[in-house]
Parts: sequence; C-alpha cells; structure tokens
Amino acid sequence: MPGGAKLGAGGLILVLIGLFFGRNYLSELGGSDDSGGGAGGGQTQSPPSGTDPDAKLVQFMAFVLDDAQDAWTQLFEAQDQRYVRAKMVLFSRGTESGCGYASSAIGPFYCPPDQKVYLDLDFFRALSARLGAPGDFAQAYVIAHELGHHVQNLLGYDAAFAQHIESAGKRSAAASEWSVRQELQADCLAGVWAHGAAQRDLLEAGDLDEGLNAAAAIGDDTLARKAGAEVVPESFTHGTSAQRVRWFKRGFDHGQVGDCDTLKGPL
Repeated sequence: MPGGAKLGAGGLILVLIGLFFGRNYLSELGGSDDSGGGAGGGQTQSPPSGTDPDAKLVQFMAFVLDDAQDAWTQLFEAQDQRYVRAKMVLFSRGTESGCGYASSAIGPFYCPPDQKVYLDLDFFRALSARLGAPGDFAQAYVIAHELGHHVQNLLGYDAAFAQHIESAGKRSAAASEWSVRQELQADCLAGVWAHGAAQRDLLEAGDLDEGLNAAAAIGDDTLARKAGAEVVPESFTHGTSAQRVRWFKRGFDHGQVGDCDTLKGPL
C-alpha cells in the first residue's frame, strides 16, 4: 500500500472479466444489476476518505495501478519503447466510456479508444463474498489483468486479435477461441507485473496463492457451474479456470512479455 506497506496477504471491448457470457451471472449469484448513473470519465474518483466506506479499497486500487504502470514504463523503456499511461475510472451501477455505456453487468473492463481502465466497485465487493476469491492480491490480479489489455493495445496485440475475431465472425466458435487467447494473454501480462512486484519485495506469503485462486474462481467453466448454467466451451470468452491459472503463473514464473504470446500455439 502507499506509505511503503506491502500488497498484503489475505476487453475484447466490453467482453466481461469472466463473469458473464451473455447473462448477468453476478446478479444470479446475488450481486447487483442496477443500471443507474455511473462515475463518468476521468481518473480515479472517490469521496473524502473519512466518509467513504470504500476509501481503503480505492486507495489500494490506485496503488496497484500506479505500481503496475511504473513497472510497465520501465519494461517498455528497456525495449526502447514508450509507455503511455492509462487512466483509471471507478464506477458502481454503470458508467459512460469511450466504448459506450456500461452497466454493472459488465464488470471491470478496458476501453482502447479512451485508454482507460474501468473498475467496478460492485465486482470487487463480490470477488471475495460471492466468488470465493478473498485477499488483496486477488483484487490486484484483476486490476493487473485489465491493465494487461492496455499493454496489448500499446504493443499492437489488440489490433491483431480484433482482426482475427472479425475474420472468424464475431459469434462463431473460432471467434470465441480468439477472445480466449486475448484474455489469457492479459492474464499472462498480469503475471509479468506480479513477477516484478515479487522481485521488489511487494508480495507477502500467500499473495501468489490469492492471485491464482482468483484466476481459477473467474474461469468460464467455474462461473457457469456456480450459476447453474451449462458449460459450453464453444461460448467461452476468457478461458477455463485451469487455463487462466496456467497463463497467470507463466507470466509470474518467467516475467517476460515474449512468453505471453497466445496468438499461436496450444493454450
């Protein structure tokens, strides 16, 4: 956390973080599907820390995003590339974005046109309580995943995946596989940041397990089973729990963007 503390132990545009496959699984699990007004554009938005029950969460989100962006800046500079910092928008119930209006059913997402990471506070409240992924580093994994999409955008991977999805036909099984490949790369890039965070002594015992547990908890197959829905691999958008764990761990173990190429090869 800011002040020197450790992290603590404890899309495809508008493709969801792993909660929804055309249905609001968060609502079915007991979460909110309110489409009321959102936070709007801009950077992190939060009420005064003395009155806001989410102040600690907001502070943590800002810390993780800043640390991850500092790390990516250094990684880009090492390759003679320029990193453009993304902005963070926090919202509940819904928000306007450069990709259109997003309700709480969307969950966290990244919008390439405005280069902003949109983080749904309702999702982070549900992460531990309803999805079985407690701990600060579970939250950090989700934030790093969304920032991974920003990295994809800057490196040109986003355009490559979009072209494959368009060519395959957006609602086809082939397009779903390309979406999965895009999301798994974001998981791997989140792992690359976590690798660096561990080297900088920001992780405590149990943090990696929290991240891996979160990756497993929001796999397409696991979420479908929790919601009582049929598991249909052809409709997956983010990957199975096993795949998400494997690619996040791959990024963590190797710490290299080059090891996160999901455009080809087995998943």
